[in-house]
This record gives sequence, structure tokens and C-alpha cells, in this order.
Amino acid sequence: MPEGDVVWLTARRLREALAGRVLTRSDFRVPRFATADLRGRTVLDTVPRGKHLLTRVEDGLTVHTHLLMEGRWQIRRSGPVPRDSAYSPASPRRFRGRPSSLSAPAADRVRLVLANAEWQAVGYSLGLVELLRTAEEDKAVGHLGPDLLDPSWGPGTTADAVARLGEQPARPIGEALLDQTRLAGIGNVYKAEVLFLSGVNPWTRVGDVPDLPALVELSHRLLDANKERHGHITTGDRGRGREHWVYGRAGRPCRRCGTRIERAEQTGERVTFWCPACQPAPH
Repeated sequence: MPEGDVVWLTARRLREALAGRVLTRSDFRVPRFATADLRGRTVLDTVPRGKHLLTRVEDGLTVHTHLLMEGRWQIRRSGPVPRDSAYSPASPRRFRGRPSSLSAPAADRVRLVLANAEWQAVGYSLGLVELLRTAEEDKAVGHLGPDLLDPSWGPGTTADAVARLGEQPARPIGEALLDQTRLAGIGNVYKAEVLFLSGVNPWTRVGDVPDLPALVELSHRLLDANKERHGHITTGDRGRGREHWVYGRAGRPCRRCGTRIERAEQTGERVTFWCPACQPAPH
């Protein structure tokens, strides 16, 4: 599932292609909204909320989408909806699209098309597509914790996230960080990297984390540092295979101490990575 920084960048690309332009095509390919038609309405904005995307159009309507595991948006010049992924997506600022997790998405995987005279946004394999009143957005995203990429992030939002995490002091921190009702935007990559950089074992209870505010602040800084580029770099090294400290490096030596990086399931099918020496097991 994409991390919050990927969703933030996706929102920016959608905003640049659609905001301020009148929709000439509106194609909802989900049964519940198959008859919905937004043609003739101006798109006002697209904003991210954690891992959710809210595209607001005039007359008080919002298109709510979520990528879940395989979804993605591609921005293309207006024209026929493409049937494969060979075309490299472009946008008003010439961002390149991320490689697709699907080798050749067929037209029946298109879930939503929003287009104007210049650009079209094609949503493939979107996990969620719904149309709601803008005034009722909280029904869809009001349950989320503080957004780590909220432009107004500050001491107050840090305190809110810490308080939400602290409501479940016995919960393993590696599990709590993935709970979007505690704080929104962290996925498996940042969970593993933040805990390594903080020296905290993933199974440490929330109530036993030495400096929870610092951990939350680090989460915010890492996502913010990566939000304008593709890929998550937490080591400061952009070299291929050198981007992460522990994530995806099971069985390889720790970059700090040389200890073998471990991997295990945590929170169902989600896995975590850690260094047993740099992140000693809790007592």
C-alpha cells in the first residue's frame, strides 16, 4: 500500500492536471456510481488526507478515492483511455509515473476517468471510489489521526498524535504506527525505518517507548523529505539498493553494526524488519 508521501505527490499531480478546469469526461466504472456525471463542473482541488485522496468539484461534491494495494492514477493527454501501461504518463510538470505493479492493466481495470480538454486522469485498480458531499467528507476521513503531511503540522499535531498512540499503551509500537486512526500516512517502509532510526524494537509497548514525541516528529520529517520525489530514501543515499536502513534487507548486515537484519510478521500478513543489536528486544 502506498505511503503517505506517494499519496501526497499523487494529489499534487491530480491538482495540476484537473484543478481550475472544466470536466469534459466523467466515467465512474463502479456499480454504485455508474450513472454519476460530473461533466460541465469545474474541479476545485485535490487534497490528500493520510492515504486518501479527495478531489473537490463545484456544486459541493467530492470524489473520494483510495489506492489500497494496487491502485494508481495516471495523468495523460486527453484522448482515448489507453489499454496498456507501455505509455509513460506525463503531467503538466512532466513528472514520470511510477512503474506499475500490474504488467498490463486492461481497460476493465479502469475504475474512474476524469478529463478536461487538455488532460485526463485515469484511475486503475482503485480500491475505493465514491462520490459524496464535500460538507460530509468527515464521514469518510474523520476517523483518521493527524496527517503527517498536513501543511499546518506543528507542536499541537505532534501532541495529538502522541495522545492517540498513548491511548493504547500495551500495544506494540510497530503495530500502532500502522493504525491510521493514531496518525495518518505511515506504511510498512516508514514504520521499519523510523523504528530503526529511533533504536526502538517493533515489539516494544507504546507505553515503554522512551521518547514518543521524538518518534512522531521523525516520522513527519521523513515523509516530508520524500514527498516531492518517487521512492523512499531514509539513509540519505540515493544509490540503488542503498536507500533504506533495514526495510527489505532481511538476512543482510546492518549498515551500522553488521548484525544480521531480521524479518518477521507483525499485524497479520504485514512484515517488519529490524536489527536485533540496534533495536534490542523489550524486557
